[in-house]
Amino acid sequence: MANRSNRNEAESETQVASTARTSPAAETEQRETPLPWAQLSALLAVRLAEPVNLNLCTPFLYEMVKSFDIVKQPEDVPFYAGLLLTSYSFCQTMVAMYWGVLSDRIGRRPTLLIGLAGDLVTFVLFGLSKSFTWALVTRSLNGMFTGNSGVAKTVLVEIADDTNRPRMMALLPLLWNVGVIAGAALGGLLANPVTQYPNIFGSWEIFRIYPYLLPCLVGSFTTATGLLIGLFKLKETLVVQPPASAEETQSATATESTPLIAGSNVRPPHKQSIMSLLTPMRKRVLLTNVVMWLALAMYTTMYPMFAASPTRDGGLGFSTRGIGISLAITSIVVPYIQLVVYPAMVRKYTTLKCCQTGLKVLIPVFFAIPFLSVLAAHIERILSESQFATLPVPNTWLSHAGLEYGALWALLLTLLLMRTIGDIMAFTSINLIVSNVAPSAATLGTINGIQQMATSWMRIIGPIGAGALWTWSVKHKLFYPFNSHLVWVILALLSTVAWRLSLTLPESVNIYQPGQAARAASDRSDDESESDQ
Repeated sequence: MANRSNRNEAESETQVASTARTSPAAETEQRETPLPWAQLSALLAVRLAEPVNLNLCTPFLYEMVKSFDIVKQPEDVPFYAGLLLTSYSFCQTMVAMYWGVLSDRIGRRPTLLIGLAGDLVTFVLFGLSKSFTWALVTRSLNGMFTGNSGVAKTVLVEIADDTNRPRMMALLPLLWNVGVIAGAALGGLLANPVTQYPNIFGSWEIFRIYPYLLPCLVGSFTTATGLLIGLFKLKETLVVQPPASAEETQSATATESTPLIAGSNVRPPHKQSIMSLLTPMRKRVLLTNVVMWLALAMYTTMYPMFAASPTRDGGLGFSTRGIGISLAITSIVVPYIQLVVYPAMVRKYTTLKCCQTGLKVLIPVFFAIPFLSVLAAHIERILSESQFATLPVPNTWLSHAGLEYGALWALLLTLLLMRTIGDIMAFTSINLIVSNVAPSAATLGTINGIQQMATSWMRIIGPIGAGALWTWSVKHKLFYPFNSHLVWVILALLSTVAWRLSLTLPESVNIYQPGQAARAASDRSDDESESDQ
């Protein structure tokens, strides 16, 4: 049975691959279908809510936890703050796959609306926290309700066609980047408004009692907008063929062995189990995605630590302002690359080739970044001789270390820009590929739910692993690559593993297989109708 299944899968991949080889020429002749913004608005709200909720509390979490009675001494604050941060991703991980399964059973629209409503309520409740227990419970529930972001991606794939699918999928990482920045900014600017803006909020007693309610209210505006749009504009995209009636079944398959009592042998449509969906090819796709997400989660934690650490520990010695400038400059190009460059690359090449190219770009970038610490240490020595020991200091580097400092920033921004390009190409492509390999529209939600659960685990493991490895390498100061380069070398190796895994994927992953299955079923139905006539 296993060999027969593998043969069938291989034959299917070969058939779809032949379509993939002939499709680019046909696609170039088609004009891109306009994006269905009425449907997209609710989906994008779901996608934007996740990074906003994840990052909004990070600027004020330390102060929030310190105000709770559970903290006996300041050294306990990081532990409890870490529990709150981890609880969100942990609960999201636990339920992500089940949101996908639920959407395959009751439909995409009700699943998304339930998640948006729960997200809205629990996010506001988190802003009302006056105890650690309340904060932990509401934060955990919020993570559970935002676990349905995989369903939003499923709907996005289902409402797209072959001409606009790359552009629509490119919106997902774009919104993630926007949400990460916007969430942290809202949390820092709006927390404790009575103290920060006494002229405006000094008389608002509710914000004096609940100092972290305002950022949660403002942050939940996106979720509320998505919920309203979803109620009135979002349409169901899951199409389930109704089972044939007993009379149709009996008349269509009547033989000598047909039961005399109509409907006695009628069974509901077969529902694939999760294990049956995980064929060897789909396992390789998901494993590639998991390895990529582990590297991304580690990098997201690692870069701020590396940039802020002193040069004696292998860092850049940047101030908070310098870190923000470096990230802000490179983020400017994200919309253009995401919405213009990437769709053109997919049309010219293939989704799989773009994924492989993005991963190959990331490998040398990760190897190179830690070497910038050598140049930063040299600049710091020059500045220290002039009684300036912290980077960046714009009013002094021109006169004391202009050439070296300019070279440092030029190299850093070049590497960060290359990382951004590689990240967009690789992750947008793997999101498309995961959706492409679903066997049918009825299982698309389950496949995306499995992906969401697996990548959520990486968002838990990655930051913990990066922090622990960085601390260990800085403390022990061993030889290369076990010195301060250790985490960066691991990031490069993870990208290499993901690239090697992507090379094992067939060309069939470039084709949206649920659409192929639907067209094949339609063709069979047309053939049967013609034969009956």
